[in-house]
Amino acid sequence: MSKIPHVTWLRAFDVAARHSSFSSAATELGLTPAAVSQQIKLLEQHLGAQLFKRLPRGVVLTDLGHAYAQPIRKSFAEMQDATTGLFGTHRKRRVRVHGSISYTALILAPKLSEFHAAHPDIDVQITTAVWTERVEDHTVDVEIRYGHGDWEESNIRHLGHQVAEVVCHPDVAAKFGTGIAFQDLAPHAIPIIGSEADWGKMAEHLGVQAPSTAGRFKADSSLIALQILAGGTGAGLISCDFTKRYLEQGQLVSPLEFRLPLPRSFFLITPDGAPARPEVTQFCDWLYDMHHEAI
Repeated sequence: MSKIPHVTWLRAFDVAARHSSFSSAATELGLTPAAVSQQIKLLEQHLGAQLFKRLPRGVVLTDLGHAYAQPIRKSFAEMQDATTGLFGTHRKRRVRVHGSISYTALILAPKLSEFHAAHPDIDVQITTAVWTERVEDHTVDVEIRYGHGDWEESNIRHLGHQVAEVVCHPDVAAKFGTGIAFQDLAPHAIPIIGSEADWGKMAEHLGVQAPSTAGRFKADSSLIALQILAGGTGAGLISCDFTKRYLEQGQLVSPLEFRLPLPRSFFLITPDGAPARPEVTQFCDWLYDMHHEAI
């Protein structure tokens, strides 16, 4: 057998499987029970397998029928969703967003419920990467990129300056007591790849010797570094925007007062030449306002 069964047979099977009744399926489909029974019979002949056990009162699926019913029901549901989404009167609009894994997980994701509450007809589809260089995927509507903002695109909006703080697990801080200093935590630094120089810059600001990070733990993102720190190991120099929830939940502490201004920050970018779509504008305005209202 190579051909997919006729869709009317599959529809009759799907409805009959859901109701466990040819009569109820006939009512939903606007057919006679005999017609439904005939379509099921043709499907079983096509497949060479029995899908229902005929009982004195009603029908029940065979084991094979149960296994077949699940993907068939899923297929019809997906077709319904696609039809409604694309051609329905109140079809959903979609914004495709690409950003760094740390920014997306720690800043954007926790706030998406607020966007959904304000714009329930807009779906947000998110992809992430550790590094946020320019993506060549033309299906992306919005990029959230980390850097200096000196890219060739013309539609770039600054999401605010970044400052970093030293954070560690409460147990790590407790080992040094109330007089804890940068020099105590620096030897335990867990630098983030690409931002290793931040520890040296902070040492310079404080007028102390820069720590060596050679041979120590390193993380490829702030998110991974924070998870390592929350597990009770080391100290991190991480953006305050990223550390906020960890501090609020008591997973980490920030024992030093000094905050290091970071030269790079996050920017909101929409591709040049992309058609103006209201849903993209609404998402970008919401995200921009969210950052600047928090300042």
